[in-house]
Amino acid sequence: MSSRVAAAIDAAHAEGRGAFVGYLPLGFPDLAGSIDAAVALAEAGADVLELGPPYSDPVMDGVVIQEATQTALAAGFRLRDTFTAVREIAARVDVPILVMTYWNPVLQYGVDRFADDLAAAGGAGLITPDITPDAAPDWIAASDRTGLDRVFLAAPTSTDERLRMIVEASTGFVYTVSTMGITGERAELDAAARTLVGRLRALGDVHACVGIGISTPDQVAGVVDYADGAIVGTALVRALRDGGLAALADTGRALAAGTARERV
Repeated sequence: MSSRVAAAIDAAHAEGRGAFVGYLPLGFPDLAGSIDAAVALAEAGADVLELGPPYSDPVMDGVVIQEATQTALAAGFRLRDTFTAVREIAARVDVPILVMTYWNPVLQYGVDRFADDLAAAGGAGLITPDITPDAAPDWIAASDRTGLDRVFLAAPTSTDERLRMIVEASTGFVYTVSTMGITGERAELDAAARTLVGRLRALGDVHACVGIGISTPDQVAGVVDYADGAIVGTALVRALRDGGLAALADTGRALAAGTARERV
């Protein structure tokens, strides 16, 4: 089964750079605005879009993203709006779209129904931060059936046994958590990310993209030195909040420029 996300990462590598995965919350500043924002981010150079339906209890997210998702929820965002957004974005840009969602909304919606609706909308798959492969047989079956990518998270604290399970179950890439804790910007990335990517590679042929705490082009450049791609969220959401689409596009272009690798 071919992976659109893996293909996008491979295409970036063929151009001599790492992949840039950009996160934005759906419904912020409103539904139409979030669609325009995702399109602007793709046009600014994101190789993969990671879009998050707002959730009432975002345990992994820092304050900037939490405030954006609260705005979206207050404006009346509903889970079904996810598919409307994905459909409209996919019609405008040819960049794979991953939905980053906590598991409970998918369960409430129906795993098979969610997979069918996401595939029909043109989505590429799911990033599921709070469910592990051993607890996700329904999702693994549904994603196999629909051809959707499934991106699981790996943390520095994970055992080799758990990492092996994550490598074997993930498609597209493994979301490699740079440091324990919530998302946001950090002055220095945890060196544990480099070690974790090495551990993942030792367990199988896998794309590893590093997220949590990456906010500058220099940090992106540091990450793609050893990983397949860098995931940025908070810096993009802040740019959109403070300066609208123009600031988001400027930030996106700067981060994308950080993905170039030194040619030997």
